[in-house]
Amino acid sequence: MIKIGINGLGRIGRAILRSNLNKHCVEIVVVNDINPETGNIAYQLNYDTIYGTLEEKFETQGDVLVRGDSRINVTHHTAIDDVPWEESGVDLVIDASGVLDNVLRAGLVVERKGSVQHVVVTHSPDPVDYTMVLGANEEGLDPAKHKVISSSICDATALAPVIKTIRDSFGIKNGFVTTLHPWLNYQNLSDGPASSWSSPGKIYHHYALGRAAIGNMIPKPTSALEATCRVVEGISEEEIGSFSYRTPTAIVGSADITLTLKSNVEVAQIKKVFQEIEASQSWKIIHNNIEPLVSLDFCGSEYSAIIDHRWTHVVDGNVLKLVLWYDNEWGYSSRVLDQVVYIMNQ
Repeated sequence: MIKIGINGLGRIGRAILRSNLNKHCVEIVVVNDINPETGNIAYQLNYDTIYGTLEEKFETQGDVLVRGDSRINVTHHTAIDDVPWEESGVDLVIDASGVLDNVLRAGLVVERKGSVQHVVVTHSPDPVDYTMVLGANEEGLDPAKHKVISSSICDATALAPVIKTIRDSFGIKNGFVTTLHPWLNYQNLSDGPASSWSSPGKIYHHYALGRAAIGNMIPKPTSALEATCRVVEGISEEEIGSFSYRTPTAIVGSADITLTLKSNVEVAQIKKVFQEIEASQSWKIIHNNIEPLVSLDFCGSEYSAIIDHRWTHVVDGNVLKLVLWYDNEWGYSSRVLDQVVYIMNQ
């Protein structure tokens, strides 16, 4: 089985680890986190406000997480390249720290010529060899030259397969996307500065993001389309605009998509295309919903994008409205694991 190391056990790192307890698709042998308390790391894995309590809990033996027959070594280094991944026989490292400096250092981990063959970065930075979203551009991966690979962001993981499908099937002239994204752990409970997570010590230029996460819908720019354009050829931010609200909710994102198509369509054609994809896809990327559900009904969903066809609508023959839902932690983390298996099996 593929041996994995995880750098950073924040929300995404823990979701990846917890998701693998169900999927059993890789063997996680070591985790690195700046949290010096291994007992606290175990506690955070065992008890989760969003996803509940593990039935079989992690225990600690020194700096080792123990659960049944599983043993995961724990280290506490700041920099990704200071971790002795090779000592645990790691094949691939998932960098879920969110810190840009670790992305810049990721190549050093592979260059050591130890056991680590690739590093997968769980956001969408510039200094990587390739950015990949399953259902959008996985066929362009070249493992021989792509060593540091971005798994993009949750928004693009949802948007890219949908927009690619529309582009391939009907063509896109232009459009606009509004995302609604739950709060993130770098936001404030009370008003304060908008502190950057990726570049510690830096204050984010969009001051409104520093306002209280609870009780406010915070309008902000979004990198969703920038990340989507990296993996879907033939579209650009000049053609499809974007905007976001950071919502006062804990989990499950949504995207409101309006696209002007190059050909006239009917709602039935749109539904048919996505139903065919869901029936034939290799991974849990697209799911079609018609039930009267709300955001928390999609908590824990593994799908990249759930298309809520209650709101699928066509105006004037070629203006398409789509609404997507996606669990921005669990759905995204499930795809990261699928990507790891895909990369290592090429």
